[in-house]
Amino acid sequence: MECRSREGGEAGLTVYIDILFLRELLVDGAILLTTAWVRHLRPKRWRVLASAAFGACYVVLMLYPQLSFLFTLGVKIIFSVGMVWIAFGFLSLQHFIRNIAAFYSVNFVAAGAVLGLYYLLMQGSGEVWRTMAIAGGSVQAELKLSLFYLAAALGIGLYIYRAVLAGKREKELQASHLADVKVTIDGQLYACVGLIDTGNQLYDPLTRTPVMVLEVSQLEDELPPSWVKSIREGGVDRLVAGMDDEWFKWQDRLRLVPFRGVTKGSQFMLALKPDAVEVNREGQVYETKRVLIGLDGGKLAADGAYQAIIHPAMVQS
Repeated sequence: MECRSREGGEAGLTVYIDILFLRELLVDGAILLTTAWVRHLRPKRWRVLASAAFGACYVVLMLYPQLSFLFTLGVKIIFSVGMVWIAFGFLSLQHFIRNIAAFYSVNFVAAGAVLGLYYLLMQGSGEVWRTMAIAGGSVQAELKLSLFYLAAALGIGLYIYRAVLAGKREKELQASHLADVKVTIDGQLYACVGLIDTGNQLYDPLTRTPVMVLEVSQLEDELPPSWVKSIREGGVDRLVAGMDDEWFKWQDRLRLVPFRGVTKGSQFMLALKPDAVEVNREGQVYETKRVLIGLDGGKLAADGAYQAIIHPAMVQS
């Protein structure tokens, strides 16, 4: 498919829309995959393909004069945000903003590399001046304006790149402390990913048993709905007072662990006594039966990277 433009009887530019679409599809796909690499994400292939096709369609639509409003900054931002949402989804606002920052950072770096290569391969000053020509004739003004925008773009790109790089290093550090966790309760196996937190020094004060914190959503199907609601609302003390009113199959495994919160002072955490907990860290397996599973009503990681906080005593030989 081709699109022709003619002015004043002279042959104009011929644009092959299918080739343009395919080119943009490949470029956008490469940028999205690079963004995923920077953010340590593993998006589904169909999501990346759908997002790249969405971006390629935008470029094709910009060829039509009737759709000139697509050139506005607001529409461009909406389309780029849409591409990030299609490719990586929305887990949390913080996670989504970091994905957008990484996406723009990769775009800035790619655009800067292309621009630098373009000027590097120029053979003479004539080519440079031809790129400076504008309607109205003031070449000098256009040159200053271009340098201003180029400096601004490089500054913004550098800032975003450093922020994304810092986030990437934080992710790599976090990944080095992740481990696969298998919890066995009453013969049933529950698997998740946990973060080994050396700052976690939560023990049962009576037995000095270490406490591993687990998102209550991992055991939501096994707990009474009213219990899950109380845990998420922070009403564990009220829950304990009314336990006799509702039967629970793991009643004899329940424990109440006091702890001190950062802002709320002394609180209680509902915990379960498992049969065993197995931690697999980089091929090394640690198994312990002397542990309690504390149930947390929130989300331990905004991006869902892990669902448990592993006590350091659980990974000691």
